[in-house]
Amino acid sequence: MTLPRTYLDWNATAPLHPAAREAMVAALDVLGNPSSPHAEGRRARGLVETAREDIAQALDVPAGSVYFTSGATEAANWVLTPKVAASREGAPLSALLVSATEHACVLAGHRFPDAAVERIAVDAQGVVDGDGLCRRVSELAQRHGPRSVMISLQAANNETGVVQPVDAICTALAQYEPVVVCDGVQAVGRLAKLPSADVIFLSAHKLGGPKGVGAVIVNDDTLAPEPLCKGGGQERRQRSGTENVAGIAGFAAALKAVIQAREPAVSR
Repeated sequence: MTLPRTYLDWNATAPLHPAAREAMVAALDVLGNPSSPHAEGRRARGLVETAREDIAQALDVPAGSVYFTSGATEAANWVLTPKVAASREGAPLSALLVSATEHACVLAGHRFPDAAVERIAVDAQGVVDGDGLCRRVSELAQRHGPRSVMISLQAANNETGVVQPVDAICTALAQYEPVVVCDGVQAVGRLAKLPSADVIFLSAHKLGGPKGVGAVIVNDDTLAPEPLCKGGGQERRQRSGTENVAGIAGFAAALKAVIQAREPAVSR
């Protein structure tokens, strides 16, 4: 007898949510390029911007802080760069500190010189050594000044489920003004709220959206990571390339559905 197969690997990719499927099918019928000024293009642009607003509302962030990418790996490669000052006049960051249990897209996907990257140990429970991190950031700040270090911390680990105390670490390090980047891939739609990091990146297919689309939330308007994809100037010149309209629509629909399902019902 063949037993029915049960799929449990949701941290790798979650099944497509019905709401995402419906939104994507509708978006696939929209003809225009979202960068075109004609009616068809404006309709496609409307889908992208509505999705941006829906995602921003679901995550309680400004719509202008949301940038779309092809996924979390591209997002990590984009934002983990020493050149993050919006003015482009600021000095490059001096170091990138990452926890030892970060995803490979962080450990291997950054754009810092290898000599500038340091791994921070975690304890037996998989929690980052906050005291050691604080000491190292203090040393680097004394040497290079404030706002000279980037830290990358995963909100929730995809293998172990360990949740890192990102907010507490941000508070403890506030005097040194590090740029804190958070891999929020496994946290969005699961934790009550995303950490208050400067930059957070997400992936749609971990929460019931389609594969091949993600987002970056830039919470600090003094930051604008050096673009990784250059060309047509899409996503406010931060991520060139024609937007994946159907994928973005599916991402927003899945996130809205997951957030609504997580919220407790109102008692009557």
